[in-house]
Amino acid sequence: MLKVGVIGLGSMGKNHARVCSEIENIELVGVSDIDKDAANIIAERFNIKNFVDYHELIPMIDAAIIATPTIYHHEITVDLLNNGKHVLVEKPICESIKKANELVENAEKNNLVLAVGHIERHNPVVKFVKESLDDGKFGELITLTSKRVSKFPGRIRDVGVMMDLGIHDIDIMCYLAGKIDSVYAKAGRFTKEIEYEDHANIVLNFENGICGIVEINWLTPMKVRKLSLTCSKNFVEADYIEQSVTISSSYIEEVDDMNLYKIPIQYNVNQVALEKREPLRNEIEDFVNAIENNGRPLASGEDGLMALKIAEAATNSYQKSEEVKVL
Repeated sequence: MLKVGVIGLGSMGKNHARVCSEIENIELVGVSDIDKDAANIIAERFNIKNFVDYHELIPMIDAAIIATPTIYHHEITVDLLNNGKHVLVEKPICESIKKANELVENAEKNNLVLAVGHIERHNPVVKFVKESLDDGKFGELITLTSKRVSKFPGRIRDVGVMMDLGIHDIDIMCYLAGKIDSVYAKAGRFTKEIEYEDHANIVLNFENGICGIVEINWLTPMKVRKLSLTCSKNFVEADYIEQSVTISSSYIEEVDDMNLYKIPIQYNVNQVALEKREPLRNEIEDFVNAIENNGRPLASGEDGLMALKIAEAATNSYQKSEEVKVL
């Protein structure tokens, strides 16, 4: 049994604790949060120990999940790695590229697993799309577009919509399409009560010529989480929430030049039924598997670092109103 602790018990931390309690080869031994009442509630529910100071949890565990605000990710992750503990840290990996680099180097030096909570990599629709692209079933990938919009989540206080929402789609597009060369972003802050941008559109230019477009905001009344791919054989639409994929194709039969009003286009639309699984459970199981097999997690520290670099370049782009290279 891998002994695991959860540090930070906001919305994501509570769910991390719940999922850890449900996985057979994990022993959830304790939780930590500066809000003692929040920690007490979770500890009582799962009959485990709770601490205000996360340092007291460290000797009890083999691995930890960090779900605190981003500004604390670096400090806590360093403490854990220096004590020989494997870490799954929520996205973004931390607040600066320099600090993220330090975490990646520290984990590598100590031969420890550092995973980052880019949860959409663990969504069944992404697995299906990735495997289909790799097998050439959709043909050549040409463009990607994503829409990730919803109302403002009150839990977010320390980052804008690009770091909170956009970084998901940035990571997925890197995972599916390759290395990004440059970005161009337009963003703004419509809701004056918050400090950061609440809407943005990001253009991702890949080294291989593929283009990705990300639309994100905290202004839309409904929650939408979708990805579309234009490929040489098919048009593919993936719904992260419904965990469904629609694959479309068409062909034109012989055209009658004397009757262009009726173009004989034949459409084929295939709705793929996927087995639904909770992405968070997939993510934690992948983290445990990487520890047990001394392997690389699906979303590694290096992946989290790259997503942070691109999101930061997008932030610089909209502030400067110019295209920015990803270094």
